[in-house]
Parts: sequence; C-alpha cells; structure tokens
Amino acid sequence: MIKKQFSEDIDLDKYLAVCEQLNQDPDPDRMPPEMRDYPLEVQQSFMLHSILTDKWDGASGMYMGKDFAPIGTYLDTFDIEDKRTAIYFLAHIENENSNSINKRVKDSQKQADLSAKAKARSR
Repeated sequence: MIKKQFSEDIDLDKYLAVCEQLNQDPDPDRMPPEMRDYPLEVQQSFMLHSILTDKWDGASGMYMGKDFAPIGTYLDTFDIEDKRTAIYFLAHIENENSNSINKRVKDSQKQADLSAKAKARSR
C-alpha cells in the first residue's frame, strides 16, 4: 500500500468524483489510500518522512533521498515508542519516494532532450 501512495496521481476525492461521473462503483483495490487507512506506525513514519530534509545532487539534478541525521532526535521529540518499526516503514517510504521522484526527473530530462533535438532539427 505504501507503493500505491507514490504511484497514484489522483487523490481519493477526485477518484470518487470520477467514479460518480462515470456512474461506476468505487473499486477498493484502485482507491488511492488516505493517511487514516494506515496503521499508527506507518502514519508516524510518513510524518517523520515529511519533516526530514531532501538531498539533491547539484550536478545531475537527481534526488539523493532524505537526510536521516536528525532521525534520533525526531523519534524522541515525537515520543515514538516503536522506533524500530517506524524506521522500517520510513525506509520503505523513502525508497518509494526516491524511485518516484527520480523517475519524474528522468522523464523530464528525456522530454527536454527530445524537445532540444526536435528544435535543432527544425533549424
């Protein structure tokens, strides 16, 4: 379900509106997840993920992931009891997030390259 969080381009409200317009019953297997659908430990992991800072490679423009240096402080600050489980899910969230961001970056770079080649040919 974590993977689905990063692969969906539509939120639940939009999905339900589309189903209504198409006069279809919503399919629970296709519905975008909401934060309340996750267990508490996963919700905590998403919260931690949202406050960790991003690291980017300045040369390639690729996303390098989150800076995990302050994770211990955050785990203590937010009184997260099951630290091991929170970090386990945080690692999965970060993996899916990184893959999603880098795919968009690569797709954008490919599109820019194709546009530049097309522009060069038209001259």
